[in-house]
Amino acid sequence: MQLKIMPKKKRLSAGRAPLMLFLCQMISALEVPLDPKLLEDLVQPPTITQQSPKDYIIDPRENIVIQCEAKGKPPPSFSWTRNGTHFDIDKDPLVTMKPGSGTLIINIMSEGKAETYEGVYQCTARNERGAAISNNIVIRPSRSPLWTKEKLEPITLRNGQSLVLPCRPPIGLPPPIIFWMDNSFQRLPQSERVSQGLNGDLYFSNVLPEDTREDYICYARFNHTQTIQQKQPISVKVISVDELNDTIAANLSDTEFYGAKSHRQRPPAFLTPDGNTSRKEELRGNVLSLECIAEGLPTPIIYWIKEDGTLPINRTFYRNFKKTLQIVQVTEADSGNYQCIAKNALGAIHHTISVTVKAAPYWIIAPQNLVLSPEEDGALICRASGNPKPRISWLSNGVPIEIAPDDPSRKIDGDTIIFSKVQERSSAVYQCNASNEYGYLLANAFVNVLAEPPRILTSANTLYQVIANRPALLDCAFFGSPLPTIEWFKDAKGSALREDIYVLHENGTLEIPVAQKDSTGTYTCVARNKLGMAKNDVHLEIKDPTRIIKQPEYAVVQRGSTVSFECKVKHDHTLIPTVTWLKDHGELPSDGRFTVDKDHLVVADVSDDDGGTYTCVANTTLDNVSASAVLSVVAPTPTPAPIYDVPNPPFDLELTDQLDRSVQLSWTPGDDNNSPITKFIIEYEDAMHEPGLWHHQTEVPGTQTTAQLKLSPYVNYSFRVMAENNLGRSLPSEASEQYLTKAAEPDKNPTAVEGLGSEPDNLVITWKPLNGFESNGPGLQYKVSWRQKDGDDEWTSVVVANVSKYIVSGTPTFVPYLIKVQALNDAGFAPEPAVVMGHSGEDLPMVAPGNVRVNVVNSTLAEVHWDPVPLKSIRGHLQGYRIYYWKAQSSLTRNRRHLEKKILTFQGSKTHGMLPGLEPFSHYSLNVRVVNGKGEGPASADKVFSTPEGVPSAPSSLKIVNPTLDSLTLEWEPPSHPNGILTEYTLKYQPINSTHELGPLVDLKIPANKTRWTLKNLNFSTRYKFYFYAQTAAGSGSQITEEAITTVDEGAGKAMASRQVDIATQGWFIGLMCAVALLILILLIVCFIRRNKGGKYPVKEKEDAHADPEIQPMKEDDGTFGEYSDAEDHKPLKKGSRTPSDRTVKKEDSDDSLVDYGEGVNGQFNEDGSFIGQYSGKKEKEPAEGNESSEAPSPVNAMNSFV
Repeated sequence: MQLKIMPKKKRLSAGRAPLMLFLCQMISALEVPLDPKLLEDLVQPPTITQQSPKDYIIDPRENIVIQCEAKGKPPPSFSWTRNGTHFDIDKDPLVTMKPGSGTLIINIMSEGKAETYEGVYQCTARNERGAAISNNIVIRPSRSPLWTKEKLEPITLRNGQSLVLPCRPPIGLPPPIIFWMDNSFQRLPQSERVSQGLNGDLYFSNVLPEDTREDYICYARFNHTQTIQQKQPISVKVISVDELNDTIAANLSDTEFYGAKSHRQRPPAFLTPDGNTSRKEELRGNVLSLECIAEGLPTPIIYWIKEDGTLPINRTFYRNFKKTLQIVQVTEADSGNYQCIAKNALGAIHHTISVTVKAAPYWIIAPQNLVLSPEEDGALICRASGNPKPRISWLSNGVPIEIAPDDPSRKIDGDTIIFSKVQERSSAVYQCNASNEYGYLLANAFVNVLAEPPRILTSANTLYQVIANRPALLDCAFFGSPLPTIEWFKDAKGSALREDIYVLHENGTLEIPVAQKDSTGTYTCVARNKLGMAKNDVHLEIKDPTRIIKQPEYAVVQRGSTVSFECKVKHDHTLIPTVTWLKDHGELPSDGRFTVDKDHLVVADVSDDDGGTYTCVANTTLDNVSASAVLSVVAPTPTPAPIYDVPNPPFDLELTDQLDRSVQLSWTPGDDNNSPITKFIIEYEDAMHEPGLWHHQTEVPGTQTTAQLKLSPYVNYSFRVMAENNLGRSLPSEASEQYLTKAAEPDKNPTAVEGLGSEPDNLVITWKPLNGFESNGPGLQYKVSWRQKDGDDEWTSVVVANVSKYIVSGTPTFVPYLIKVQALNDAGFAPEPAVVMGHSGEDLPMVAPGNVRVNVVNSTLAEVHWDPVPLKSIRGHLQGYRIYYWKAQSSLTRNRRHLEKKILTFQGSKTHGMLPGLEPFSHYSLNVRVVNGKGEGPASADKVFSTPEGVPSAPSSLKIVNPTLDSLTLEWEPPSHPNGILTEYTLKYQPINSTHELGPLVDLKIPANKTRWTLKNLNFSTRYKFYFYAQTAAGSGSQITEEAITTVDEGAGKAMASRQVDIATQGWFIGLMCAVALLILILLIVCFIRRNKGGKYPVKEKEDAHADPEIQPMKEDDGTFGEYSDAEDHKPLKKGSRTPSDRTVKKEDSDDSLVDYGEGVNGQFNEDGSFIGQYSGKKEKEPAEGNESSEAPSPVNAMNSFV
């Protein structure tokens, strides 16, 4: 016998405050089992178990039966009221009450009329513990009145006009079903042009000649009385314009009034509803039906939209060629403005329907029966919702609680009755009535105060036998008040069985998840409460599983031969198996050719019909196993090769054994096309939530043609089957009939539950909602519960709509919370949800890090240390520490300009960090702040530190100005980053001869306060290379290089200038230019020849050698000829090329070329052919030494060195 046991965690302690009791400590219902052993002396208040519906429409041709069944101990007595007054059934000979029941039977078939017994009935079931009452049952007889006789004139109209044929059926109870047929009882065809409205009228958007007929008949079917009433036929004649013209021409021959088009096209206009706007009110949970029918030519098309919203995808359906919009299970969220649009080629119109969704009361928490022991506490909760909000009223034993006898243990707090320290006299049946203008809810819940010692209802010494490695369930059904605690013991040992090995269910059952041989023994169940103790022994035996150790094997035999299948079974020695052979999951043919001995099945004289699947089934009283093999029968002589293909689709799908959570699907396989079907694939469609989308349901072997399918609640199922063989899968079968499962409570709770605060004083609880398929029913909502993890507070709960977030306000800052979210719908609650942990919102940290220390590592790097802040002051998740540092001023310039602060963040709980990239010889300030998810805390006190001197950068620029015969003047700008106090400049220079070899290096120290220096006593017309860098106490900085040439004799220059005027017209000058051009051509030819021989001109190597003058001075006048490389060929020199020194440094790139040198010359030729002028330098980058400026040698010098 099933026994519902109150969970321990929901018991109340006597010391709880009423509000705490109200919110968190509700005792759940304990159903007293009506076991014969208990009923002898256990009392129970009445409980209504069955009653007629609230709105009860009866068939006036049958007896009236008004149901009222109840249970209780002692058995309750019954009484009735009619229209609010006592109904004395003894005074009416036509009324009787069933024995042992409150059900009324009113005999109106022999005499009397149903109308006499119309009214509002209510049943009361009463015993010494209280009284339970039924709903108000409104009795009304069904009515199917006749149509009012009327004379209907024939209707004649032109082709293309609109038409409405009124139906106006008689008012019946319940309202009739309307349809249009002809005299032959054939339904009239309907389309986008012709359709029936919700009021039963037949609408024509435009008529056509084929609409002409004399038998448009409206029928009304009254289902309750199984009668059909019909209206008088309506005659309609549609005349084309040509016919009309012929008629008019016969009488008015001079007119051509109808000589135009046969009919005129026109934009849409609504036939129903009227006007531009209308209103519609519907109740929650009903079907909302909105209708728009338009006339026009061409026939208009109807579209639907919801203003400021979208139509619910899974609940929206279009009927009557989209002229009717239906939304099932309508909710308050479906309120709003809906717009229907009628459109054809000539225009469009729209109509707005304002929808308001109201709600009759519906349960949030219905009151549950309470079984309490004396001095215990409890509560009845009656929580309902609706629109408008329902009013809650309480009754006690059917009497309004305001006038009911007073009970000091009872306190009413709105929708809750709180009981404190109840006594036996507190037993009663309470009724909760939740009502608004659209309906009411009435629920009975009793409070039964019992003082009962524990009783164990499971039979003593029950023997349980279980197969090894399977679960074992040992029952211990019990009852007691107060609720007993249950403990289990094995083999009379002193310690109770622990839950880490066993599962102790709330109903007393002990579960051994995986029973082993050593689980065998005697188990004792002990039930205790403050009134006593009871115990019971049960016995458990573990058996070995049955196994098939030799299975039948696949066989291919020729027709007329003999085949044998073997099946050897091993089993527990205490169990006796029975072995059965099946063919194609049915019995073996009753044929003498089939013989079965101990382990074998033998089939003699095999025929084609013997092919199939043979199954060996071994059964014991505890388990069964099976194994199958396929027999294929082939012809003894070769046959033509069959055609192989995928199977044909299955057909003849049928649904049977239709239950709430399962259904059996059967089908007939199609032809396998000579390849055996290996499996069937079953798919389903949910026409309510996802119409047109097919999902995989299950697969079964190819030998099976039925399947038991597991179903989910509140789904409109259709099924289809596909067959598969080794060649592929068949097309789907035709869909089965639809099967709508009943709604049920959700099976699962939302996932991804999280709790994070968005503000310091809130907790944002989020979750992933269930989808429509998972909701299991209408009215999906969520019960959100939370409490502080480390506090003593009880759970706080709130029920919210189908959303994915709830915000708890007024929470302390950054406190851990336990959170759970439970799904519920109109049918009930999902299982108890898992508890997750979250945190309320973070706030900025309160304390700055202390004891900040700085260790300067070098001129560009410092290490910072600090003490961590207390964890409580962080007020959030610690993200790390953040250092703000900035250059306060330069130690050199003492410039106090403000610089932008830099930030470094160190993750986690680190208490030190490095500051790279500092500027040498600078003053810095820094502070440290702690960071959490909300932001930064206060800054520590600024810490000041300085970096030591470093080496300076290269001088900003170096220019050679005012060259003379024996002197050059150098001008420069100090380094942009001195990185300390400059002590001096170092200038190094050396001459470069015509072969680009370096001369002796001169080293010169210049005071730091100089920016200009003149070098004297230099050789005239000589190229010099300069190396220049600054120094601080930390060392030498990067160098900058430059090249320059001293000028030739000034007199020669002046003489050249005086003859410059007419030189271009002199014949000798023209001849000289030709000679120079010839020499240059000869030089290029020789260079080209030498290059083709493998020698390249090491201009690049020679100039690269200038980069480091301190390696080794070049040899002077060694007679070596310098080879040039092509300026456009940036390839490395060959190994055979000569260099001015073995230690010369090679540069990676060279931009020198004869063309470049030519363009860099600013000068002219003398009368004797010598070249005079000065060179402009070209700068190139030196990777190792910074910027370097070099000038190309004169092409004249190049030619002289060649000659």
